[in-house]
Amino acid sequence: QVRLVQSGGGVVQAGGSLTLSCEVGARAFGEFAMGWFRQAPMKEREFVAVINWDGSSIDYADFVKGRFTISRDNAKYILSLQMRSLKPEDSAVYYCGARVGHRGVYRETSRDKGDYDSWGHGQQVIVSA
Repeated sequence: QVRLVQSGGGVVQAGGSLTLSCEVGARAFGEFAMGWFRQAPMKEREFVAVINWDGSSIDYADFVKGRFTISRDNAKYILSLQMRSLKPEDSAVYYCGARVGHRGVYRETSRDKGDYDSWGHGQQVIVSA
């Protein structure tokens, strides 16, 4: 596993913007895919966005397409999620995940949370109506 330290999040009104960051404590950051997931109360953790090892392949859940942007800076070991036009239903705890851990290192994207072995501690995002 690698250490993932999240920052950002908070409370915002509907229509507003927030940016989440995930700092990765691994010099091999540029070798594995990373994603964002979210979990609302009483719901399963769900896929939000994923980016492959070099940023050449990106995938979004339909409900965030056109509103959220995932990016990575391999030189600074940071994964980001820019969120715009936020809606109350976007309220959740957001987690960054890395496809690296006891099973190995994986470069390509995946929407399956079971394919991620390293996780951040989560950041609360609350969108008020």
